[in-house]
Amino acid sequence: MTSDIPEGMSPDARETWPSPELISSWLGDQDIDFELRPGEDIAVHDDPEHVAAARRFRDVLGQFASGVTVVTGISHGEPVGLTCQSFSSVSLDPPLVLFIPAKTSRAWPLIQRSGRFCVNFLGADQAELSNTMASRGTDKFADVKWTPAPITGSPVLEGVLAHVDCTIHQVHEAGDHYVVIGRVAELAVHDDAAAEPLLFYAGQYRTTDPR
Repeated sequence: MTSDIPEGMSPDARETWPSPELISSWLGDQDIDFELRPGEDIAVHDDPEHVAAARRFRDVLGQFASGVTVVTGISHGEPVGLTCQSFSSVSLDPPLVLFIPAKTSRAWPLIQRSGRFCVNFLGADQAELSNTMASRGTDKFADVKWTPAPITGSPVLEGVLAHVDCTIHQVHEAGDHYVVIGRVAELAVHDDAAAEPLLFYAGQYRTTDPR
């Protein structure tokens, strides 16, 4: 009998044991999901000190306004995507950009396997699209119109301000996120899109329009 089965217990009893997650929930002192950005639920230890530190980190960093993007890809012929605030240009020569998905992201592993992605810059009228792509829904693209990017075929969403089509250049592990560096293959501004960008500041969607 193996050492991890209590004495007197049948070896096949393991099939009826509660899952580790269920046992943990019974015992308490577990991790909780703490939203850092739209769609990014990060595990934070549930003792008051950890929760308070996570809340302070989020609130202070939330004072830095950022644009909102949707990073898209194709997996097994189907579109996938995630909402992402953490996007930046990196280098002009060669042309590199980066985005930072959470390790909890369901879409990122699918995008990583494809080796390519497209970053869509959302306009001020696309908060609902941001929420859709930040959700854990199984069919985020059911009511979303898109066209394939010219180089990689990744989805370019209708109505976005611009897109940056990339191949994956490097991926670095960074705490509870990954830093993904992409090499730009093609990019364009969409003249028919809304004039104002969608921003995220202090936990709310904003825009540059003073109205």
